[in-house]
Amino acid sequence: MKQHPELDQLAVNAIRILSAEAVQKANSGHPGLPMGAAPIAYELWSNHLCHNPANPNWFNRDRFVLSAGHGSMLLYSLLHLFNYGLPMEELKAFRQWGSQTPGHPEYGHTAGVEMTTGPLGQGLASAVGMALAEAHLAARFNREGFSLIDHYTYVLSGDGCLMEGISSEASSLAGHLKLGKLIVFYDDNDISIEGSTELAFTEDVADRYRAYHWQVLKVQDANDRSAIAAAIEAAQQDKDHPSLIIVSSQIGYGSPLAGTAKVHGEPLGEDNLAKTRETLGWTETEPFTVPAELRRYLT
Repeated sequence: MKQHPELDQLAVNAIRILSAEAVQKANSGHPGLPMGAAPIAYELWSNHLCHNPANPNWFNRDRFVLSAGHGSMLLYSLLHLFNYGLPMEELKAFRQWGSQTPGHPEYGHTAGVEMTTGPLGQGLASAVGMALAEAHLAARFNREGFSLIDHYTYVLSGDGCLMEGISSEASSLAGHLKLGKLIVFYDDNDISIEGSTELAFTEDVADRYRAYHWQVLKVQDANDRSAIAAAIEAAQQDKDHPSLIIVSSQIGYGSPLAGTAKVHGEPLGEDNLAKTRETLGWTETEPFTVPAELRRYLT
């Protein structure tokens, strides 16, 4: 995708605003992760993820698993902006009965959702299975000079995912099996629903994953999309190890509640939402509006 820095930043902020607006309208949900992790997801989807919105079930597509399923508006915003056929009316119906935008993503319910997630760590563990399936199919069917199966499996996980035992067990297996086409982003925002991760989660995650025989890469600022791009490229080059990309982010970025536990699982409130729009330079006056120039750019 051709680079247009101003439009790319507008797209990142659109993800943030749409996520916050949907949670506000539903009066329920988790705005913090989508607002903090928006640059990670946008960089991946716009420049690295091999996918076809017109054919979401294309067999050799890259897989994207939102293991931190509570941040579902991140995924729904992406599906809307990247033309997966998820209309704005469905974003407005977030968390409502019968909508295509349930509180946590559901496989088979919404086009583009690869895995039902919500129980923390489940998405990461399932993604290990997806990466294992890719490796098995590639070994079975690929021939020299003809790679029928060669897709990546990407995961976005949060602190909660990596606290769970299921993640530890699956990650250990992934390292043992040398699943080099598994790339996990760790949205390291230092906040859980209870407050600072210092309350219960102080281990060295990087060293733990190195012990699992993973490549570990770090990005110091989630808003540095060029650093995210470089990390993705480095991860793709290591064919013998799965990769963990640790990205330092700020939960609820752009809002007055940024960096606090309060933005993890509650609406911002109308006043804070208005201040967020101002901070991010969002000029659309009507909620759930995507600027026309961004629509054209992403079409």
